[in-house]
Amino acid sequence: MLTGKVSLITGGSRGIGRAIALELAARGSDIALLYAGNTAAAEATCRDLTEKGVNARCYQCDVSNFAASKAAVAAVIKDMGGVDVLVNNAGITKDGLIFTMKEADFDAVLDTNLKGTFNMIKHCYGHFLKKRSGSIINISSISGLMGNAGQANYSASKAGVIGLTKAVARELAGRNVTCNAIAPGFITTDMTEDLDKFPMLESIPLGRPGQPEDVAELAGFLAEAGYITGEVIRVDGGLAI
Repeated sequence: MLTGKVSLITGGSRGIGRAIALELAARGSDIALLYAGNTAAAEATCRDLTEKGVNARCYQCDVSNFAASKAAVAAVIKDMGGVDVLVNNAGITKDGLIFTMKEADFDAVLDTNLKGTFNMIKHCYGHFLKKRSGSIINISSISGLMGNAGQANYSASKAGVIGLTKAVARELAGRNVTCNAIAPGFITTDMTEDLDKFPMLESIPLGRPGQPEDVAELAGFLAEAGYITGEVIRVDGGLAI
């Protein structure tokens, strides 16, 4: 169980991030929730978390900003006494075929999804080294494994997260810190509100999209698992078999 632990979750106000926060709280962890801009949703999630009997605090932060993410990590460590579990969930999409994709849209997705993950790991790195323990869970995507037409920026960012996960796992294993990635398929969230329009849904062997809780259950398991590192685990209903 995670009683007495602190979990820092980026993009934690809604969707998969919110579900992970609730799951880790149910396992006893206090929660530091980072969000980009939806203060109302973040505060509502924090209220739901405190109702589970854990300490929960919200911090507004653009994870793509190196200095801002450093300040947020420092604030969490000061306010909550440390970080035991880091969940890098913050992500955005700006879809389009490469022919029409704007450079700014490519850069924005890479900056949030990949550089944002690097920023958070970078700023927690020394803390984990000193503690000689910790768990890092990066939310990738099957788009990073398979590629997806119209999502060159998103697929590239999530493939980068997988490479980053494996590198970090090797670097930190000697200090008893694990680093794993979860690769969701089509999960019903605000980001995928037009999910029924994707023809690939017909290719899911289980015949349905997943729920945020499906991802959260795996995140809870990985947060407690001490002998699994460098893995990329799909939660996709069999889509990428």
